[in-house]
Parts: sequence; structure tokens; C-alpha cells
Amino acid sequence: MSARTAHDGAKNGPVGVGVVGAGVISDQYLGNLTRFADLEVRFVADLDRDRAAAQASRFGVAASGSLDELLTDDGVELVVNLTVPSAHVEVGLLALEAGKHVFAEKPLALDPADGRRLLARADELALRVGSAPDTFLGPGLQAVQRLVDDGEIGTPLTAIAQFQGTGPEAWHPNPEFLFAPGAGPLFDMGPYYLTALVQVLGPVARVSAASSTSSAVRTIGSGPRAGTVFPVRVPTFHAALLEFRDGAVAQAAFSFQSPRRVQPVLEVSGTSGAIAMPDPNGFHGSAVLWRGTAEPVEFAAPPTTDTRGIGVVEFARALRAGATPRASGELAFHVLEVLAAISEAARGGAPVEITSAPQRPLALPDGWDPAEATLERQVRVGG
Repeated sequence: MSARTAHDGAKNGPVGVGVVGAGVISDQYLGNLTRFADLEVRFVADLDRDRAAAQASRFGVAASGSLDELLTDDGVELVVNLTVPSAHVEVGLLALEAGKHVFAEKPLALDPADGRRLLARADELALRVGSAPDTFLGPGLQAVQRLVDDGEIGTPLTAIAQFQGTGPEAWHPNPEFLFAPGAGPLFDMGPYYLTALVQVLGPVARVSAASSTSSAVRTIGSGPRAGTVFPVRVPTFHAALLEFRDGAVAQAAFSFQSPRRVQPVLEVSGTSGAIAMPDPNGFHGSAVLWRGTAEPVEFAAPPTTDTRGIGVVEFARALRAGATPRASGELAFHVLEVLAAISEAARGGAPVEITSAPQRPLALPDGWDPAEATLERQVRVGG
């Protein structure tokens, strides 16, 4: 059955979802996806079939097993890919060949060449690719986008982004992949900050960067493998200068090698004001607006339980409407290209030009609710 044929009849009703990857991050995804009315989670797959079965049972998903079994489920239209970064493209291509749309955890791929290959194959098969992070769709960063779009800071000119901490080996039971290609602080944390910056400033045109590594090995600090020593295969600090196509400039730093964990910094300044954004690795939080000598104004987004996975809902609704999802593959590819350019600029010592230029995602409509039932359920007649 071809990709086009497989989806000719899937025009309405909740979108059938299969989740591949039953690791740590699947808790958040499955906890959300299984309660969103516009999605029907049908299958959980993992290399460890017992782990897949346990997650399926925990979250009330009817079926579990291997990726091959997931891909033969005709009711799965959309594969949510929660595998390790090195498997994102391989799994994504298999899903596309099976006629499924794909929503991947970040990063979209390990390098732009593989990202292009994934998006090109989706285009050939008339399928869609989307990607995390979807934090920019949360009420915290959406409030910032509306403030910028409403001209509250005038024309945006500059921005600062900073993530600084010791590293995830202190708490993650299996952290090796976070110190391998496709991760490190740049690829692991950078997508949150860069996506938020592109959301308010538009696409990046050029980057310069530098990097360092504090230690060749790390030690797992918790869980059953505590005390295990493993190699560090990527830089654990990157600093970058980003030049945007519309003229804004940002400086960014991402570190897994600071003994002091500090609050994330993400700020944008314009011709008539400045905004401190909430943590881009979260979905709510407060934005603070400064204008001239007036007292700062806080815009507190309400707390929400709608976290990782809201991009999957927005993606599913866009599929049904024939629209481009906000957390699109094109946006994720642009962020990937910027990440790769930062890495290249740090290695080579020269600026790197960015070729992609996606449209800046529009703000969500006021009152947008991922938990709302908006997709009409199909009425089956007979059998």
C-alpha cells in the first residue's frame, strides 16, 4: 500500500498515533497524548518489548511491541519518534515508507544532510514531518510572541540566551547519549532557546562560535549504574553569535561544565523596550516587559499540565485541516542547520552562513486548548 493510498480515507476524526521509544521522556509524552481528545494513541514500540508493554499498560494503550509491528497498524497515521538522536532519521524514514506522518523528538537529525533527506522523502510521499521542541507553543512563550507582534518593544534588535549547568549525568540513569554526537549542551538544550529566538526574531542568517570540553569522561551519579564512567564525545560548552535575516543579533551560551546551575536566561530587546522570557524548556512561566523608565510589567502565564506533546496535537489538527503545522519539519531543520553551523564555526574558527529560511510560526489563537475535542469522530456504518 503506498503512502498516498494509505491516507486517502483518513480525512477526519482523531489522529491515530504510535509512539516509538519507551524511555524516560515517554512518561511526559504518553501522559499527555493519551488524554488529548484529538489523538488516539494505539501502539507503543521499543527495542525492549517489556519496557514498551509496561508503558502501554501504565498509560492505557491497547497494543505494544516492535517498530515493525507498529508500522503495520493501519490505524496509526502519525508516528511520534522518541528514540535517541542517532536513530531519529532511520526510524523516521521507516515510518514514512510505511505511509505514516512523523513527529520527532529534537534534534530532527544529527546533521543537515540527513535532515534534508528526511524532509525530501516526506515531500516525495506527500507526508508531513514535525519536530520538538514544542515548548514555544506553551502559554509562556506564546505570550512573548504576542507582545513582540503587538509592537510592545518596537523593532527587535538584540537577544541573549544562556543555559548553564553541571550536566545531566548527575540525575539521568543512562546519560551516555547526552554526551554523544547529536547531544551535548548545544544539541540537547540549544533547540529550546534557538526555536524560541526564531519564533520572535525570524530565521538566522549567519553564526560565529567557540567551544570547549572540561573533561574527557563523566561519571553516572544516580540509578542502578551509579559510578559508571563513560566518555565525553562532544564539547560541553558552546558560545555563539547569531545574526538574523531581519537584522537582529543574539549571543548564546550552552554549558554542561559549570559547577553552578543558574536560572536560564532568554531576553530580547528592541527600539522601545525589552522582554525577559520564561524558561524555553518549559511551557508556562512569566514574561517581564520593560519600557523606558516605567516599572516592569509581569505577564504570568497560567500553570498548565499540557506540556510535551502539545505540538503533536497542533500537528494532528493541521493534518486534518491541510495546513502547515507550527512545529514543522522546516522549522526544526532550520534550527538543526543553525546548531550544526555553530558546531562547525567553533571547530573552524570562521563564520558559517545559514541557507534555510522558514516562515516564522504565527502565534496560536487566543484560547487555543490542546485538550479540546476539535476533530469530528468518524461514524462507522455496518460491520
